[in-house]
Amino acid sequence: MQASTIFYLFTGFLILDFLLEKYLDWRNAQHFNDPVPDVLKDVYDAEAYQQSQAYKAVNYRFEMLTSTVSFVAILIFLFLDGFAWLDRQISAITPSGFWQSLIFFGILLIASAILTLPLSYYRTFVIEEQFGFNKSTKKLFFIDQIKSLLINLLLTGLLLAVFIWFYRQFGKNFWWYAWLFFAVFVIFINMFYTSLIVPLFNKLTPLPDGELKNKLQALAQKTQYQLDKIFVIDGSKRSTKANAYFSGFGPKKKVVLYDTLIQDLTPDEITAVLAHEIGHYKRRHIVYNLILSIFSTGIILYLLSLVIDSRVLAQALGVSQAKFHINLIAFALLFTPMSFLTGLLTNWLSRKFEYQADAFAKEYHNAKDLISGLKKLSRKSLSNLTPHPWYVAAHYSHPTLLQRIKALNLPKKL
Repeated sequence: MQASTIFYLFTGFLILDFLLEKYLDWRNAQHFNDPVPDVLKDVYDAEAYQQSQAYKAVNYRFEMLTSTVSFVAILIFLFLDGFAWLDRQISAITPSGFWQSLIFFGILLIASAILTLPLSYYRTFVIEEQFGFNKSTKKLFFIDQIKSLLINLLLTGLLLAVFIWFYRQFGKNFWWYAWLFFAVFVIFINMFYTSLIVPLFNKLTPLPDGELKNKLQALAQKTQYQLDKIFVIDGSKRSTKANAYFSGFGPKKKVVLYDTLIQDLTPDEITAVLAHEIGHYKRRHIVYNLILSIFSTGIILYLLSLVIDSRVLAQALGVSQAKFHINLIAFALLFTPMSFLTGLLTNWLSRKFEYQADAFAKEYHNAKDLISGLKKLSRKSLSNLTPHPWYVAAHYSHPTLLQRIKALNLPKKL
C-alpha cells in the first residue's frame, strides 16, 4: 500500500469518526424535550427541569463548537505535514532517537494542554458557574491545570521512556516487555492512586464517628466486607456535584465519599450507594476491569509491533524513515475505527456491571434508598433523563436512570 493511500485512510477514518460522533450528538439532542417518564417525574420540579433543559442545550452547543474546531485543527495539521515538521525541528536539536521521541510527545502534551486551557476555563467559569456547579477559584483552577500537566508529563514520559528503551533493545519483540511493565504499572496505580495522586489535589479525612459511620459499618458486617478505611474528600471546593468510589484492592482498598454526597443524601441513601460500590468489589468488577485493560493493551501493543518499523507508514506522515514516535502516531490514527468499537464493548460491559452492583445493593440494603439517592444525584447534576439509546450505547458507562430504576423494581429472581 502506498503512503498516499495510507494518508487518505488517516483522514478518512478521522472524518468518519467525527461525522458519526456529531450524528450521535445530534440524535441525542433531538430527545432533550421528550416527555419525562412517569417514574422520573419527581426528579425535577418545574424550575429545575427548565434549568436542566438549558444546561443540556448549552453543553451541546459548546461540545459541537469545540469538537469541530479540534477536528479542523487536526486535519489542517495533517495536511500541512505538521508531525513531519515537528520531527525535523526536534531532530535538529538531538540525534538521539530516544530523546527525539520523548521531546516529541512532551511538546504535543504541552501544546494540547495550552490549546484546551481556554476551553476548560470557559466550561468551569462560564457554563458550570452559570448553573451553580462551580466552586473553584481561578487560583485553584490554574494550580490544578499545572499539577495535572506535570503529572501527565511524568507518568506518560515514564511509560514512553520504558517502551522506547524496550524497543531499542528488543526490536519488534518489545511489546512483550512493554506489556509486562504496563501490567505492573497499572496495578501499582490502582493500589496507590488514592494515597499518592489524590492528596495532590484534595484533602482526605477519615469519616467521623456518628450515625453514617455506624450504618456503613453495619452494612460492611452484613456483606462480610472489611471496611476500615472510609475517607471523605473535599470535592466541594471545586464543584457541587457528588460522587463516591473505591480505590485499590486487597489491603490497599479504600472507600472515598465526596463531602457533597454526605451533604445531599441521607445516611440510608449513602448506605445504599456504598452497598452498590461494595457490590462492584464483591462481584470482582474491579479485578475484571483490570484484567480487561491489561489484556486489551497487550493486543494493542502486539498490533503496534507489526507496524512500528513500517517505512511507508512514516512516509504517510511526511517522514522518510520509520521512527518510534511517528509510527506510534500513525498507528493511533489507523486504530481510530477500532477505538470506537472497543469503546462500545467496554461501555456495554460497564453498564452490565452497574446493573449487577445495583442488584447487590438491593439485596443487602434496599432498592428504595438507592432509587431515591440516584434521583437526588441526577437532580443535583441536572442529568439528561431522556438520552437517545444509540448515544447511551456509544458513550454511557452507566445505564440511564430510567433503566436502573426499572431493573431495581423488577421482582427478585427465585
